Amino acid sequence: MNQTAAVPAAAPTLSVPALSVRDLRKTYDGGPNKAGVQALKGVSLDVAPGDFFALLGPNGAGKSTLIGIVSSLVNLSAGSVSIFGIDLARQRDAAMRMIGLVPQELNFNMFEKPLDILVNYAGFYGVPREEAIRRAEVELKRAHLWEKATMMSRTLSGGMKRRLMIARAMMTQPRLLILDEPTAGVDIEIRRGMWKTLKEINAAGTTIILTTHYLEEAESLCRNLAIIDRGRIVEQGPMKALLAKLDVEGFLLDIDGHLPPSLPVIEGTTLMAADDHTLDIEMPRAMDLNRVFASLNEAGIRVRSMRTKSNRLEELFVRLTGENAQDSTVQTTPEQVA
Repeated sequence: MNQTAAVPAAAPTLSVPALSVRDLRKTYDGGPNKAGVQALKGVSLDVAPGDFFALLGPNGAGKSTLIGIVSSLVNLSAGSVSIFGIDLARQRDAAMRMIGLVPQELNFNMFEKPLDILVNYAGFYGVPREEAIRRAEVELKRAHLWEKATMMSRTLSGGMKRRLMIARAMMTQPRLLILDEPTAGVDIEIRRGMWKTLKEINAAGTTIILTTHYLEEAESLCRNLAIIDRGRIVEQGPMKALLAKLDVEGFLLDIDGHLPPSLPVIEGTTLMAADDHTLDIEMPRAMDLNRVFASLNEAGIRVRSMRTKSNRLEELFVRLTGENAQDSTVQTTPEQVA
């Protein structure tokens, strides 16, 4: 078996972005006073070759419109898009050969077998059948679906169907894989299994752009991110650098025994009881932890262990989108942009 079939055919050129978007605008007809709804208001971003990139934003922010334009499913109103240096407007077919898309919705024939779904999909893109069968075996094995290759797809579990969507998209050996909410509606165990598959695809050289509502997912998988809100990019850059902007840290403290009914007041901190044995604390990054521990000890609270809270990205997201996250669904596009 030729295992190299799953690796993108051409190595990306580091000087050329995998995706370059410049001043992208989209206005849908209709809306208030028939003036149209502006889904994108001058979006610009670059995604480097080999990156695992997160695109985050509240409902109605413009994520799906942006993905739709990049994948040539939605016409742009203004601006430009290039895929590995290929202009989407001038060389659409060449640009589309670089892209694999995994949409939110399951959109394959449930009465077909996974092997047939993959082989037929590759055939639509001109891949010879013999080569398509070879690629299908590679992708189904990577998706842990080879044992299900000849079963009816409707018998697969929800997580298996999601992995089948990813395997299908990889049949054209795309250099850029776009995933729109790929783990929506699956439980955490299945989600983590899909993370492993996506990490393997990225490690093999495929650039990945991920939209997700699971902030833990973005923090676990992605190295860079952009946050879009009401049609504009409000922040973008390396994940670690953006998280470092937070001036507040959160910790969970495991306590010996039970917490007292009344918690001590420690200036500059917020204390809450997560349960009888766990203390939830938020404090400035610059605050000395020893002072916190000393104050807790004086109150008769002994800390057995501590761990960092996993909601740092969520906190950054809420802080950047601010009050707009509350009402950003008011002016939605005809697609109910996610």
